[in-house]
Amino acid sequence: MGWRGRRKGIPDEPALLAAAAENPGGSVAEIDPTYIDDPNGYVPPEAIRGAWLVDSSGKLTGEYQENPRHGMPQDDFSKLTDPDHWLGWLGDDPAAAVRQGIEESLRAQVADAVVEWVKILDTPRFLTGALPHPENAQTVLVTRAAIAAPFALSVRTTQHGRSVLLGVFSWAAVNLSGPEDRKDRHWFDLGVGLDWAGERLQERIYEIDSADGTVER
Repeated sequence: MGWRGRRKGIPDEPALLAAAAENPGGSVAEIDPTYIDDPNGYVPPEAIRGAWLVDSSGKLTGEYQENPRHGMPQDDFSKLTDPDHWLGWLGDDPAAAVRQGIEESLRAQVADAVVEWVKILDTPRFLTGALPHPENAQTVLVTRAAIAAPFALSVRTTQHGRSVLLGVFSWAAVNLSGPEDRKDRHWFDLGVGLDWAGERLQERIYEIDSADGTVER
């Protein structure tokens, strides 16, 4: 991560020493509780203050490497937007559209949910269907599209405080060649893997072909 090293006195906290003993030749991260309540769950890179280096015998060396990225966790949609895949059906700002869809899915369950940050953890699964253009053989008309994007996010609610959630957000749209007939639907699946969600994109596209209304979540 490009951290810089510095010396601190060797700490004697039992939990830290035990963690070092379990990671000989590695390091033990220091998590900032300002941003993460459960250090055993998903920890965004920014929530790591730094790391204590551990020698080959499982003892702390006294060397501490600070994390220059430490601070408020930020959105990261690069794994959605970096792949060379057409996302025009999501609008001019696909990252903002997906973030809004995620937040709307959460608010459908808890009205005062506020998303603090979202990170797309892996390249999403994409599915696009098209037909030949009736007047131009060199182009096609995209008729349907879908994505399944694995995420980690932090959400706050009045009742539950902060929660860090992991899952897959899926979005499918049909009738894209005729905007007035377009139908969209979102799925917010917690605790599932990308393979599981990706395998369901095709059936989910067909699901909304027969659904009434324009948007379901």
